[in-house]
Amino acid sequence: MIKQQFEIPAGYKKWTYGLLAVGIVAFIAGFIFLGMSKNEHDQTRFWAVLLQNSVYFLLVCNAAMFFICAITLAHGGWSVAFRRVPEAISAVVPVFAILAFLVFLGLILGHRHDIYHWVDKEAVAHDKILTWKKGFLNPTFFFIWTIITLCVWTFTGMKMRKLSRKADEGPMSAEDAKRYTWNNTVWAAIFVVFFALTVGSTIPWLWLMSLDAHWYSTMYSWYTFASTFVAGIALIALFIIFLKNHGYLEYTTREQLHDVGKFIFAFSIFWTYLWFSQFMLIWYANIPEETIYFKIRFQGPYRGFFFLNFIINFCAPILILMTKGSKRNYAVMTFMSVAVILGHWLDFYQMVMPSTVGENHNLGWFEWGILALYIGMIMFFTGRALTKAPLVAKYHPYLKESIIHHT
Repeated sequence: MIKQQFEIPAGYKKWTYGLLAVGIVAFIAGFIFLGMSKNEHDQTRFWAVLLQNSVYFLLVCNAAMFFICAITLAHGGWSVAFRRVPEAISAVVPVFAILAFLVFLGLILGHRHDIYHWVDKEAVAHDKILTWKKGFLNPTFFFIWTIITLCVWTFTGMKMRKLSRKADEGPMSAEDAKRYTWNNTVWAAIFVVFFALTVGSTIPWLWLMSLDAHWYSTMYSWYTFASTFVAGIALIALFIIFLKNHGYLEYTTREQLHDVGKFIFAFSIFWTYLWFSQFMLIWYANIPEETIYFKIRFQGPYRGFFFLNFIINFCAPILILMTKGSKRNYAVMTFMSVAVILGHWLDFYQMVMPSTVGENHNLGWFEWGILALYIGMIMFFTGRALTKAPLVAKYHPYLKESIIHHT
């Protein structure tokens, strides 16, 4: 008997509500003791942590839809058996889009020039570099492009999930299957093209790179994409393993898990290539206005995070996931998936904090509390999305290909 409909286990609910409770308490306490503090550093810390988590987890969840669309364009059938997992993760995007937008509202309308220096009009007027960049580093452009981006991500993601539900309605004729595949391909192409124009280009510039408004890197957007994409794949792996351990996803085997592990392995190397290339070229050139970005991270108080970043996000995946057996082992894949998600969360920590709170960083109760809040929200909304549709699209044209998949 195939278990098509997911029912949220009691233990899952307990962990979800526990994390949400810890996170909500941390947020309220953070708002009172940091956000409303008269100490400017505390206020900066409050907003910087919200920015780090809202952007990171939004991009991680959106990466799940990119994963679906990229495989759809390649006409790959191997992932159909667990496709509803990344679909459920991508269903969190509208929620996180709203939260991220609220954070941006607080930062821009609250004139938080300690976060985004370019919102200070007087500073821009007396700064030659910021004056050159004010054509796109201004509140109007920031909000217009941010709203367009969040709306298109949300709409195209919803469209892809809606199309997927048609594979539950009944057997398809050859013509129906052809039309279904074509519609999926068209909407996947729209998503991927817009994804390239945003995550692969402009959005990391606006949301993150502009924290250091004088500095820029041509590899920054791809670096950000690689970081969040590999974390998104790791999140998919965690839910696959969880569902398999509870008797679901009968058609998903260690063959599919092996391929998911390959993605984590490969994109960890891709992230490292960008990490090293960006650092090496700038450090070797030794141009002061470029090296200032890495000076505080490589030689300052974030030096430990800089190298820990490399160890967790490159050394661990390449050494542990090198063998075929490790990518098929539930325990190893669970450990590595958690490590990758946390490792790239630390990556975003050292992307945001040196540019905002500077040397006085504090990885303390508030940072871990907001992390718990976002993890709890992912578990809550993803779990809820998994209950709303069969876990296997049994009439999908490529389901047979996924069942017999062998790697």
